[in-house]
Amino acid sequence: MKILIVAQNASARFGGESFLPLKYFQILRRRGHAVQLIAHSRNLEDLSEALGADIDSVHFIPDTRWHRAVWGIGRRLPKRGFAPLIEILMGFVNEHFQKRIIHSLVQAGEVDVIHQPIPVSPRAPSAIHGFGVPVVIGPMNGNMSYPEGYEDYEPAWERRIVGVSRLLSGLANRLVPGKRRAAALLVANRRTRDGLPFRDHPRVTEMVENGVDFAVWQRRGSAQKESGPFRLVFVGRLVDLKAMDITLDAVARAREEGVDVQLDIFGDGPELGNLSALSEKLGLETAVNFYGFRPQAEVAQHMETADALILNSLRECGGAVVLEAMSLGLPVIASDWGGPADYLDASCGLLVHPVPREDFAQRLSTAILTLARDPDYARRMGEAGAARVRAEFDWEGKVDKMITVYEQVVAESRQ
Repeated sequence: MKILIVAQNASARFGGESFLPLKYFQILRRRGHAVQLIAHSRNLEDLSEALGADIDSVHFIPDTRWHRAVWGIGRRLPKRGFAPLIEILMGFVNEHFQKRIIHSLVQAGEVDVIHQPIPVSPRAPSAIHGFGVPVVIGPMNGNMSYPEGYEDYEPAWERRIVGVSRLLSGLANRLVPGKRRAAALLVANRRTRDGLPFRDHPRVTEMVENGVDFAVWQRRGSAQKESGPFRLVFVGRLVDLKAMDITLDAVARAREEGVDVQLDIFGDGPELGNLSALSEKLGLETAVNFYGFRPQAEVAQHMETADALILNSLRECGGAVVLEAMSLGLPVIASDWGGPADYLDASCGLLVHPVPREDFAQRLSTAILTLARDPDYARRMGEAGAARVRAEFDWEGKVDKMITVYEQVVAESRQ
């Protein structure tokens, strides 16, 4: 098949949803499909490094004065609350310029199906329609709010903006009807299905958003250790919704119980300075290591030597790193809220509900101590998680399902 993946923000560097289109692109090309990708030119260097010779099959949206104008507006507005609006505006600009690329490729007979995997938000409108070939959108994931008691993570004015934007999403998707006209919409779960701004689409299918590429995430040795500190690892953007301040509090409490807990943090973001200062305040200078952003292969190698992953995020729609840790045989401590709860059960992880907030850090600390004091229990959890990922979250199996969707919509379009 001739597949065109449209993903303005496709990137190997920023993780999260930006990484999803790259996996589709890489695996589909590995299987011999004629797949092409459209991304923004700001990611040229990043994608060139990640894709090597396959960069010849990537088309880049130029950086124009319209992009710079929207970026300039975004700089002047608070990121909190207004970031989704700026992302939508930037998306409209990108879609305007990428239409020329899409039309050119379709007219040249190089496209059987268009796939738009990001943005994963179920409410974000899409302008990809009217090209004469079927469009598949998703898997989408979202429709989440913060747990009760965490209002300071999302102030009242921000909640009002989010509420208004959700109310207006129905109108936006009528004015920009790409999702309504798509041949297939894919959603990660029922929560996301409920977030779609319309209920009458003829084909909405559930498909997991994230997966594991076992070419990268596989155990190459033994992760079990006879002695030494209990090593936790966190991987992700350092933003407030990850609640890393609470993670550090939990680590400090566990160490006060006499257990040598170490935390290795892989990632970068606006909260780095605050977290570094809090680490010092809590007396964790020798217990917490900030590694910054590292390539995926390096992170995988380090994680293999860890004892558990921790991700007590407050608004995690997906959480691919949970699956990646499970594939390496690590037990996981995570918030019982959103994406991680879709992946974990009691056999392979400890889910800790973030409510009530007052003792969330203490309950996380208890979970850390439970694994640190019972290595056999932690090992059994890790083995169960590895088996579950193999059975349910293999990227290859996910691509199999996606190809089936492609084939169905292409066949229907030719009837």
